[in-house]
Amino acid sequence: MNCCSPEKQKLIEEIGVHFEKVHKLAPLAARIYVIMILSPNDGHTFDEIIEITGASKSSVSTQLNLLMQTNKVEYFTKPGDRKRYFRASRTYLKNNLLDQLDQVREDIRLVEKIQSFNAEFNTEKFKKTGGVAMLYKEYLIAQKQNLENTIEQMNKITIE
Repeated sequence: MNCCSPEKQKLIEEIGVHFEKVHKLAPLAARIYVIMILSPNDGHTFDEIIEITGASKSSVSTQLNLLMQTNKVEYFTKPGDRKRYFRASRTYLKNNLLDQLDQVREDIRLVEKIQSFNAEFNTEKFKKTGGVAMLYKEYLIAQKQNLENTIEQMNKITIE
């Protein structure tokens, strides 16, 4: 990666590894995403991304398409310029919270099903471990409320 200072390269690598795990991204997609987030420029052209990453055209194209499909990266054009410019989605943080909210809602739904099943069919187990599941469900509900509040606050902030 020949884009920047050694400090920035190290940060791109560190965050890229994290994004691979958390967002289930391929290594190149994770690095492109981080480059877009850390970029001081108003976007990079396709050729600039190839130059920065040192990856092939087809690999960059594939990973950019994936990032755009998942709303992590968006493209725009500039007046009088036929090139497309890519940048991190202006709502990437909000999108991340929305993904977490979906996961928490699903976790709550499944915990409730497990509790209901165990209460009916595994009464001894439910008596012994039902309290732990209830604590976990309370945690999830609090997490859900926190996410909803944060997303609501983000909706009030406009990014121009």
